[in-house]
Amino acid sequence: MIKYFFGLFIVGLLIGCSQDIPVTPAQQLKKDVAAIDKYLATNSITAVKDTSGLRYVIKSLGAGVTPALSNKLKVKYTGRLLTTQVIFDQSSNPPVFFENPLSSLIQGWQIGFQYLPTGSIATLYIPSALAYGTRSPSSAIPPNSNLIFDVELVDFK
Repeated sequence: MIKYFFGLFIVGLLIGCSQDIPVTPAQQLKKDVAAIDKYLATNSITAVKDTSGLRYVIKSLGAGVTPALSNKLKVKYTGRLLTTQVIFDQSSNPPVFFENPLSSLIQGWQIGFQYLPTGSIATLYIPSALAYGTRSPSSAIPPNSNLIFDVELVDFK
């Protein structure tokens, strides 16, 4: 009987320990990219693959120059969770300039918007590592959430 309980204790300890093993950022990014690529394949979406892990689809390419990290953006956007498609944020109507430069926004936006001239409409598929990672800004975005942003770059300054 003691051997039985000792065995259960060891199994429980092993299961508990295996759940506490931290995932490295590189492992999380690999997992995120696989989930995004699976979503894209399942939904027959052909996206451009950035080496960072960002995936994007330009639906309408604007004209002119693209913003730099020092620019402030005026953007129409809707943010959704990849897994549930639940909208967690969207721009005001009419859109206003962000108070902070592009360099202060999530990495997925920093990378993606540098491909978009003014007037461009695109969808950004952002791995959690390029979004909020384990530090969710609100309860609407669980930790390690892959995000989808439908965006339109209205203007920048």
